[in-house]
Amino acid sequence: MNKFYYFFFCLVFLVFLPISHAKEIVEPDRQSARQLGKTDFDRMADHEIRENIQSLKTLMIKLYKRNPSELKKSTSEDPEKMVNWVFNGNHNWNFEAINNAQGTDAIYLTFSEDYKGDKVLPFIVGIYTMLIKAHGGKKEFYLFDSVDPQMLYNASRNIETAVWKLSNTKDSSGKFFLLANEINEKESNLSFEREFGKIIGRTDFLAFTLSEKTERSITRIIQNVTTGLLIPF
Repeated sequence: MNKFYYFFFCLVFLVFLPISHAKEIVEPDRQSARQLGKTDFDRMADHEIRENIQSLKTLMIKLYKRNPSELKKSTSEDPEKMVNWVFNGNHNWNFEAINNAQGTDAIYLTFSEDYKGDKVLPFIVGIYTMLIKAHGGKKEFYLFDSVDPQMLYNASRNIETAVWKLSNTKDSSGKFFLLANEINEKESNLSFEREFGKIIGRTDFLAFTLSEKTERSITRIIQNVTTGLLIPF
């Protein structure tokens, strides 16, 4: 990829940086031992997955605050403590409460009427573990690491479908499985959609950037999100 396209991709990538976190971003010391083993693309992937994880933490807190009854199924603690345990606890992302489900299996569990537990937990766990798998099981990248751009692209499409299900799927009694966005005469709250949009945008950007770098084409999957079917992962 020539210098012009590289500059263009980097410029577009900046668009997806969360403005609210701009002051917190510290440029890594490129002379450190860890940074010497990284290319610019590795650093880009580091930033992308780091910001996506931060977005998932934000979304999990917001979902618990919007659905307090779900939080009570897991803990009597506040949402922040629950989220800290999920993302930093010593469980290796295997939760007995959801039968150790991960990826698309966990996402589907959220919308199952047979599952009576905390529905926020499998939704976030499913998206997180799917993203990590799409990144080759890594959260930090070095010179000889390889990420499949097709996997990243497929993960983005699945997140689009999951978000559609979140906003449109109801149980047999006509109630949403989880409350998220809200639009009515008194209020218009699309903050969930915007945060998920950031995740999709960052992941797609990295997918197409890596596709150009490695000259590995991405098969654009024609997917009707209204079917609610996720791409096998």
